[in-house]
Amino acid sequence: MVKIGNITLGEFPLLLAPMEDVSDPPFRAVCKEGGADLMYTEFISSEGLIRDAAKSRQKLDIFEYERPVGIQLFGGDIGNMVESAKIATAVNPDLIDINYGCPVKAVACRGAGAALLQDIPKMVKMTAEIVKSTYLPVTVKTRLGWDDKTKNVTEVAERLQDIGIQALTVHGRTRVQMYKGPADWELIGEIKNNPRITIPVFGNGDIDSPQKAAEYKNRFGVDGVMIGRAAIGYPWIFNGIKHYLATGEMATEPDVDERVRVAIKHLDFSLRWKGDTLGIFEMRRHYASYFKGLPDFKPFRTRLVEALTVEEVYQILEEVMGFYSSVPVLV
Repeated sequence: MVKIGNITLGEFPLLLAPMEDVSDPPFRAVCKEGGADLMYTEFISSEGLIRDAAKSRQKLDIFEYERPVGIQLFGGDIGNMVESAKIATAVNPDLIDINYGCPVKAVACRGAGAALLQDIPKMVKMTAEIVKSTYLPVTVKTRLGWDDKTKNVTEVAERLQDIGIQALTVHGRTRVQMYKGPADWELIGEIKNNPRITIPVFGNGDIDSPQKAAEYKNRFGVDGVMIGRAAIGYPWIFNGIKHYLATGEMATEPDVDERVRVAIKHLDFSLRWKGDTLGIFEMRRHYASYFKGLPDFKPFRTRLVEALTVEEVYQILEEVMGFYSSVPVLV
């Protein structure tokens, strides 16, 4: 059984990645129903928490049904990161995760996220101080390195384990790669099979099917996998992977009624958590993914992203269910 501190996650846990503007409580609700074993908040700016910024504070919202759930923090200042870890600890998540992997310019150019891969001593010092500041397990998510010439994640893994992190997730790309090109899992496998490494190692990158999850589990020996973009509009991927690992067979694809049901559940939570205006607006990014594979869906999608009232959205979704009731979903 895979454990992080006292948190038991099962034999091969499936983790939901912390994705900015995606991994909010409504999205996490449908992913939990879909079989996610461990979830994370969107990544939260340490500076935002220190300033008591409303958006950063709202990201601390977690709910009992989500557990186990981790709060992920990012920042470039050690003092601010320590203080933000204390603030996050106070809302009682199950763990604190540190983001050393975000590649976007707005984060990396501020000395945070993947930028710390260029300053391993600072990364180690920051992590050590955070570990000392909280009673919760501290975990890390990072990348292979800054670029192809500096793939230093093996050193990172050993040094961070030595100062007390309790699990490591590695995205199989460098910062320079961003999200382009295939993820390189060979180095992730080397870390997991390094006799010096005793903490759980989770792999991340390109897991978009049950077959690939099973292949990477067997080839690289990781303790579990983290799934990000493949879960957007398809929270069934977690239980689909579990079914495939248990039986060797693909689970039945969710039909249109099921897709509409989950989209409505997602929408309803968004409305409760964000209010009608923002809830309607932020759900718009999800519809194309929920109904991917439906032929000639574009007119419905256009109406969904233009609808201004809750009643309109519900009506359109009912029409989708009726129109496609006998149409197979193409995957």
